[in-house]
Amino acid sequence: MGEYGCFDIIGPIMVGPSSSHTAGAVRLGRMAREIAGELPKEVKLMLYGSFAETYKGHGTDLALISGLLGFDTFDERIRSSFTLAKEQGLRFSFITGEKEERFHPNTVKFMITTHAGENLTVIGSSIGGGSVEITEINGHPLRIKGDFPTLITFHNDIPGVISKVSECLARYDINIAFMEVFRKEKRKTATMVVETDEYIPNEAMQEILKIEPISHVRFVQPV
Repeated sequence: MGEYGCFDIIGPIMVGPSSSHTAGAVRLGRMAREIAGELPKEVKLMLYGSFAETYKGHGTDLALISGLLGFDTFDERIRSSFTLAKEQGLRFSFITGEKEERFHPNTVKFMITTHAGENLTVIGSSIGGGSVEITEINGHPLRIKGDFPTLITFHNDIPGVISKVSECLARYDINIAFMEVFRKEKRKTATMVVETDEYIPNEAMQEILKIEPISHVRFVQPV
């Protein structure tokens, strides 16, 4: 039998009614904001499964927008998130998607436009008890849980990338807690997810970006 902490059993501190449909949705919104690097200019949210069926009754819509605004799961402003989002200039809309077998029942696709004009697609799921997973960014499969400071790299799948990133983090005395590499095809585009024990400073991020096979890097704070 696996080991469980008390928060795995009783769930997170939150504004209700549901740890999956409310607290998990807030965390997904915050992770999407972290990946975008800012409060987006516009976001379309496509909901799947039970998210699509019950998002108004369970407050999933309010929770997702709250996360995009940077709120915590226990923030009393969740109930006013639509009004606050409009005041901050965030344009948003909700779409219900057709059932897809590849998705967890509580799944959302964020279609984001940043103020710089960048378009991002982020897919994530609320998997129970407030736990979440980001499973795709711009069509690249990965897995991010949002529990640790997380570095994401997009790079060509060639030898040496993992060691170069590890060496860079070591120079900044940053310890790697977990690392995973995802790819669709050998020697094509790969995505690396590195969870660390410490915050990764911008200087380290810029140094990693200069590693030749790496095209993009993103950093996600724990949520």
